[in-house]
Amino acid sequence: MSWIDKLERKWGRYYIPHLMYYVTGVMLAVFAADLLLGGRVSPMIFFYRDLIVQGQVWRLLTFLFMPPGTSPVWILFSLYFYCIIGNALESAWGGFRFNLFYLCGVLGAILSGLITGRTSSEFLNLSLFLAFAAVYPDHQVLLFFFLPIKVKWLAALDLAYILYSFILGNWTMRSCILFSLLNVLLFFGGDAFRNLRRQAGYWKTRRQFRRNNRF
Repeated sequence: MSWIDKLERKWGRYYIPHLMYYVTGVMLAVFAADLLLGGRVSPMIFFYRDLIVQGQVWRLLTFLFMPPGTSPVWILFSLYFYCIIGNALESAWGGFRFNLFYLCGVLGAILSGLITGRTSSEFLNLSLFLAFAAVYPDHQVLLFFFLPIKVKWLAALDLAYILYSFILGNWTMRSCILFSLLNVLLFFGGDAFRNLRRQAGYWKTRRQFRRNNRF
């Protein structure tokens, strides 16, 4: 029984159903408030350690609700997609596991911000898509609203973007990437390691077979 199974067995009834509805709903409200108030809301909620130390403790969580862009079309598309991903993962895992996955990413992002002084929810949101691609690799989406493509290929592009950002980014970004994706490692790292071990065992057995059957 994994640590996740143990937690679910003990605390599985405690979770927020349809969590992404609430997260994206607040994001949309922040975006609308910025439009009405000339962009005055977002500067009040992003993560900035120095201001948190001075007493603005709400920034420890409110950075999660920063809108993922400035274009209304992109905002609506992104938030709609977050809801689809959240509901799909919740259907596959159950509400408790999805809440736990998101919480691990949140704690990682906060820890990164406390270490470096700044953080964002960008890579936390990317971790949701990576999890979705791992659970539903052959699910198709319409890229640019007309080109069907499997999410595993989009996930490969996301991984390339993450690697690019890690290599060329500063240490604040690198820390944000590493800590915000801890949830992916915690949930999928064990399976990936076991798959690598099986593959290594397969190729080792194959090499031994070839050596033993040489004339």
